[in-house]
Amino acid sequence: MIRYEESDKLELPLRESMERLRKLVALMAITPDSRLSELPFHQRGLLVPVFSFASSLYGLSLSLRHRLFLSSHLPTHRLPVPVISVGNLTWGGNGKTPMVEFIASFFDEIGIPPLVLTRGYGGGDEVKMLKSHLLPTSARIGAGSNRKAIADSLFERYGFMDAKLLLEKLSWSCKSGSSSVDEKIGVVVLDDGMQHWSLFRDVEIVMVNGLMPWGNNHLIPRGPLREPLTALSRADVVVVHHADLVSDTELENVKSTIRKVSASIPIFFSRLSPSYFFEIKNYSNKLPLSVVRGMVVLCVSAIGFPDAFVQGLCKLGPLHVDRLDFSDHHLMESNDIALVTEKVQMLENEFKVKAVIVMTEKDYYRDPVILKQLHDSKVFILCSSLQFLPSNEQSTRDFTRKLRKLLQNKIEFQ
Repeated sequence: MIRYEESDKLELPLRESMERLRKLVALMAITPDSRLSELPFHQRGLLVPVFSFASSLYGLSLSLRHRLFLSSHLPTHRLPVPVISVGNLTWGGNGKTPMVEFIASFFDEIGIPPLVLTRGYGGGDEVKMLKSHLLPTSARIGAGSNRKAIADSLFERYGFMDAKLLLEKLSWSCKSGSSSVDEKIGVVVLDDGMQHWSLFRDVEIVMVNGLMPWGNNHLIPRGPLREPLTALSRADVVVVHHADLVSDTELENVKSTIRKVSASIPIFFSRLSPSYFFEIKNYSNKLPLSVVRGMVVLCVSAIGFPDAFVQGLCKLGPLHVDRLDFSDHHLMESNDIALVTEKVQMLENEFKVKAVIVMTEKDYYRDPVILKQLHDSKVFILCSSLQFLPSNEQSTRDFTRKLRKLLQNKIEFQ
């Protein structure tokens, strides 16, 4: 026991240092070249050159890897059913997981059982959330780095639809009656699949964060770009997420950038629509969004883009909103809980009222057990879902119609 406690004390400074480093990398990724002078001297004098050099190496390795796949020197595997990739050009906060859930639910509704393939990293929060939300549906979920092997095992277990039946299902307007063949997998939804070139995809959907579409336009680690903007040319559909939090002028600028790469690509707008809260002490009881109206709120999150979470919560009418951000997929420890508790106490001393903590579902599913240490505070979990915003006749129905058509064309021409 003593040895464990000593080890834990030694690991704590290391965890804190890693957290500071992750936050520093995130800060650098949103700092444009024109504002480098605002950074401390040791950052712009040492870290910027190092990060810039690393970005150059990353770009070269990315280009080489892509060419190896295109030339078939690295194998690309085709699955027995159509694959829809949901990916992005930048890290975090692009709405990939809500879009994966939306697409999986749509195919379930029209009688085509989907298979969701995801890496499931960072504590598995996204996998746990998808499993919870898609539990009532026919969706299967496979998590792991070797998505081809996982898909093969699930196809062997459940079987897969043939092209003729799949085309019939895509043509029907409503869900068919259940039968044994309807249990077979009909489509694969590849979560975070844009750079996963080892699997062939039939439809490429690219999610763009409207609040920070391209960051500082540098590749990682100097910036947030996982690929150059020219990669948008591979997309069949682009969805600009968090569009409700962005001005019309900014949205036009995003559209203009996309159009420069691909003039005819369909562009849709989406948002994360708050649905309800639940309290961690009673997770089965749904609470209305109005429960935070007039309250002092502390937003605590470890997600890719917490700004959207905070801005969305502000729209629900709280008296005051403060925030405590951790790096994406951060696993909370006891010292983090102590930090949250201290922040809550400061707010209560300032406003002379009881403060509440609000977290996202991803943060909840990452480790609901550790959150029970906040037993002296009210902790609300905000549940949300993806919603399309009508724009230039690009509605939810237009998106699903486009998805059907793309798959039908791919199947017919194979």
